[in-house]
Amino acid sequence: MSPARRWAAAALALTALTPAACSTGAAGDDGDDGRLGVLASSPALQHVAEVVGGEHVDVSGLVPPGGDSHDVELTAAQVGALGEADLLVHQSGLQPSTDDALEVSAPGRVVDTAGLADLDADPHFWLDPLRLAEAGELVADALAELDPAAAADYAAGAEALAEQAGALDAEYAQALAPCRGATLVTSHEAFGYLAERYGLRQVGIAGIDPHVEPSPARVRRVVDVVRDAGVRTVFFESSTSPGVTETLARELGVGTGVLNPVERAEEGEDYPAVMRRNLEALTSGLVCDGAAQGGGEDGDAGRSANS
Repeated sequence: MSPARRWAAAALALTALTPAACSTGAAGDDGDDGRLGVLASSPALQHVAEVVGGEHVDVSGLVPPGGDSHDVELTAAQVGALGEADLLVHQSGLQPSTDDALEVSAPGRVVDTAGLADLDADPHFWLDPLRLAEAGELVADALAELDPAAAADYAAGAEALAEQAGALDAEYAQALAPCRGATLVTSHEAFGYLAERYGLRQVGIAGIDPHVEPSPARVRRVVDVVRDAGVRTVFFESSTSPGVTETLARELGVGTGVLNPVERAEEGEDYPAVMRRNLEALTSGLVCDGAAQGGGEDGDAGRSANS
């Protein structure tokens, strides 16, 4: 048994001894109000569950405010709550502690959205609003099986999510149309789905894993791309230190911008608000003259220049 699985088993044993600690507001016994208890393993998936489930669900997120979807470690109470929940909306592979906990404490049903993430090992499919809408359909189907009497409401919730996603997509498509082919330089390659949808060419200073320091050779390649493409902004993430990104920007004489990969739980901001803030940053920072840049073809948009 792996260390993580041993921890999960120990946590489950602890929750069995301390049931009072297991209350999360999303237990699977329908509570006193008859609503289904739903857990979500990332902020974007929590938004999906809330919109689709509406008044019929009580949704709790496994990522605490300020926490990160990748690195969160479940508490003993959360491991116990998994076994009590009616539904978990999850993406296997994104959150190892939840993957391990599911082996010892499973909810009534799991919706795994990993199949929506099919781009070069990039898990951030929700940065394409239309892919997020597909997750809503999966959640609506699962909720309808758990609660057939409200199936029409769940279908309507999925439609509402699709309309919301469609509005976001239309805003992005219109605002970024002049930027098609533009080079999007990011601190790490978290924005591949966004870039692919809207015809941008993503170049990451680091790869998919933001914790791996880029090699000198990779940094040199990024420098060449910035100069050749006339890039005026390099973007770092709201949840990480600007570090290498700011240093590179100073050396090249370009600006910096902030993008949010929607993998941290932000107080007071929902998914649409964060995505619109990202759009403002992109339209302010990209070179948007309608001409392809960096020598890439449209068919290469969204793929890393450093693979």
